[in-house]
Amino acid sequence: MVAPPDNDVLWARSLHHSLGGSPALRGVSLGVRDCEILAVSGPRGSGKTTLLRCLSGQLVPKEGEVWFNSTPVHTMSALARERLRRDRFSWLGAEPQLVPELNVWENAALPLMLRGIAHRKAKSAALDWLERLDLAPLARKRPRSLPHAQRQRVALARSLVAGPTVLFADEPTATLHLTDRAQVLRTLTTAARSHRITLVLATHDSEVATLADRMVSLVDGRRVAPADGTGSGTGTEGRAACSLSV
Repeated sequence: MVAPPDNDVLWARSLHHSLGGSPALRGVSLGVRDCEILAVSGPRGSGKTTLLRCLSGQLVPKEGEVWFNSTPVHTMSALARERLRRDRFSWLGAEPQLVPELNVWENAALPLMLRGIAHRKAKSAALDWLERLDLAPLARKRPRSLPHAQRQRVALARSLVAGPTVLFADEPTATLHLTDRAQVLRTLTTAARSHRITLVLATHDSEVATLADRMVSLVDGRRVAPADGTGSGTGTEGRAACSLSV
């Protein structure tokens, strides 16, 4: 194994993976700098979700390496990868996937409670993020009583509440209307910068990708040069401007 560059918080080399017998990743390599917002673009079926799942330790690639700082994620045990996802990573998908038995603030506070954070402190942190997302009045409601856009904002609060080192966002606005989409994206990218969270954002929407520091493109599981010629580096040129607040 070759250790990753010191300035990359995430680093992947020659990732190969198949799903259902079909190649999903074919030799993808990339690096992500600390506090960078990296967009992974490409059409549906290009391998974006598989790449994010490999980077986050949800999947172990058939071939290749994934490093988080100086830790080889691809050689970790399943339990160690689960702890890494609990303690250092966060995930936001296109569907909220909230726990129906929990109310809104409990869903938002769930990552903290899983870490053993005191109930009062976890609730306070959850309510803070819900307030920023205009959801505080709904804190005691159950997810099933909310429209989809509000449930997705609860999921966004949950993904940010614990201050992850890396947040993986897989098409987080794909199912939202324009206004809701703008609010989620604005909060997601601004929070990443102000809280020094590295954000890996998968999208097939070119407008979404423009919010990132850098973009890499996938087609049929391979990394390709974007049409505008940007994003050809390996994690060394992201601006990582972390001065905004949310």
